[in-house]
Amino acid sequence: MHTFEFIRPADQAAAIASAAQSKTAQQGADVRFLGGGTTLIDLMKLNVETPARVLDINRLPLDKIEATSDGGVKIGAMVRNSDLANHAKVQKDYLVLSQAILQGASAQIRNMATVGGNLLQRTRCVYFRDTSMACNKREPGSGCPAITGHNRTLAILGASQNCIATNPSDMCVALAALEATVHIQGPKGLRTVAFGDFHLLPGDTPHRETVLEPGDLITHITLPPPIAGSRQLYLKLRDRASYEFALASAAVVLTIASGNITRARIALGGIGTKPWRSPEAEAALTGKAATDDTFRQAAEAALRGAKPQSENKFKIELAKRCLTHALRTVTAS
Repeated sequence: MHTFEFIRPADQAAAIASAAQSKTAQQGADVRFLGGGTTLIDLMKLNVETPARVLDINRLPLDKIEATSDGGVKIGAMVRNSDLANHAKVQKDYLVLSQAILQGASAQIRNMATVGGNLLQRTRCVYFRDTSMACNKREPGSGCPAITGHNRTLAILGASQNCIATNPSDMCVALAALEATVHIQGPKGLRTVAFGDFHLLPGDTPHRETVLEPGDLITHITLPPPIAGSRQLYLKLRDRASYEFALASAAVVLTIASGNITRARIALGGIGTKPWRSPEAEAALTGKAATDDTFRQAAEAALRGAKPQSENKFKIELAKRCLTHALRTVTAS
């Protein structure tokens, strides 16, 4: 691990001002905010992350879960994953989010990990985490050996010729289906970003993973008011049942009336370079009868653009079955 300066900012303004002093063009890579540290510290130990300055924001007042005036919920960036998953309103109105969190990592990690940190969770691609190997995400222009190498767990949607790394988050898949909004405070003031626009596709700049600029601090996320009578489910398929990342997952939020699906929000995990909202699956479901045939058509639509690599073609059928089973399960409840 490289040496670094450790700072505890007195307030948000001080944190942002200090972080904005980044000396690198690569998304402020020499300054990092520290929340739970469950990803950052690991990557610093591997020398994947080598910040010159680490800003501990654990004392900032960003750890509350509060109802909003419109009936939604405001979730502070420093809220711990366990607290969010077990919050009464979340379990009642946003069950898919609670389920997704509780299927991620381990209890000990969930107790430490924060909401803001989860939004910034980085890929588990073995080439990204091994500094002896080339990686365009870590060192732009160095190449992507995963394309011709070990790629069983990597993305089949949203990849480019420069990167096929998978976004590893479970929480973010649920937030995509729930149409969350990310609230950011930075040197240029406050702004909000729709969750679907927060993470970026790799394209020609895989090292740029989100819309954040140097100095930007995620303060909280908001969820819209719950839809009365909606049915929700998060289904995760993985190599083992505990402490494992998804090979494919599905977050499903449906509203059904008289046997027909009147509203559908679908997001997929484990298969995309970002949390993968699927408007194609949603369109295939909306206005249709809740039948196996409809579910399979939605799954086919969701995976139509998949581009597998040498070791992960199985993910296409796995993801289709994951989504189909999730839809069948949630409509039978």
